[in-house]
Amino acid sequence: MARRRLTPAQPGYLAPAQSRPAPAPAATPRAVAPIAQVSGQSAEAAALREITESLQAARDEGRMIVEVPLADIAQGHLVRDRISLDGDEIAALKASIAAHGQRTPAEITPLPEPAAGEATPPYRFGLISGWRRLRALSELYEDTGEARYSTLRALIRPPEEAADSYVAMVEENEIRVGLSYYERARVVAEAAARGVFPDQSAALRCLFATASRAKRSKIGSFIDIHEALGDLLNYPAEIPERLGLALVSRLRLGDRNAIRAALTRARPANAAAELALLEKLAQPPKTDVSRAKHSGEVLRDGLRFASDRKGQKITLTLSGPGVDDALLDRLRQAIRAAEGGQG
Repeated sequence: MARRRLTPAQPGYLAPAQSRPAPAPAATPRAVAPIAQVSGQSAEAAALREITESLQAARDEGRMIVEVPLADIAQGHLVRDRISLDGDEIAALKASIAAHGQRTPAEITPLPEPAAGEATPPYRFGLISGWRRLRALSELYEDTGEARYSTLRALIRPPEEAADSYVAMVEENEIRVGLSYYERARVVAEAAARGVFPDQSAALRCLFATASRAKRSKIGSFIDIHEALGDLLNYPAEIPERLGLALVSRLRLGDRNAIRAALTRARPANAAAELALLEKLAQPPKTDVSRAKHSGEVLRDGLRFASDRKGQKITLTLSGPGVDDALLDRLRQAIRAAEGGQG
């Protein structure tokens, strides 16, 4: 059997507690050097500053969605390109926002700060896109008074040239629903009138840069309708392309006053009635063919001269004795001589 090895007794093992040696004191934590504390605080401040600057940059560059009170947003910052407001569309949008909230953010831009001595403007931001979302939220807030409808979720775009804002607005609506020719023409004319573009041609080229030349030409034609009749038309966005171009032809032939007078007298009650009246007014005036054939001036020896004008086309009729090739040659020479005299 193996022997157990005994550990020798330690000094003081059996000594009274009072006489035992005191345990060694626990090590105290080393004091942090002041320079280390300053360095740590500086790193924390730098990190906080970096986060703050990143958030501010994201906000300023339009990469962060913010909640902005409706009362701080100017709805009329831009001349809106859409004229009519579809009640069913707004109702559907209101129902969607009530059920799911505002899913798609709008776009706004900060308005200039007032100069020294000027009154503070009532709005802090101007609306660029999202007019229907803003309208739907405004109606919901007015109907319910619920705070969740009192703000607009938006991206704050940097203050840019007004031209860029108009382009953004037009592009959004062209992609989403498409604009009528009159609405396109109206925003071109109004943006040029406000001085956003040097003239209508520049506005047309910038706002509809991706459109074909033919399409821009038609938009330019509808500008005539806006400038001549816009204040009298209640449903101009309903004017189709064919009718609009026919109406422009009548306006350019000098029928503006007659068309305005007819619209003022009729005061159509709805879109169908207005379009029907415009169809009538766009028709070229009828001419009495029989009268044109048999009326006119007798020049000599029974030679009768008559004229008939349809728009930019003039028809001259010579009838009676003496109408032959020799007379035709003399007429050509007379016309050439007249043209030469004008030159």
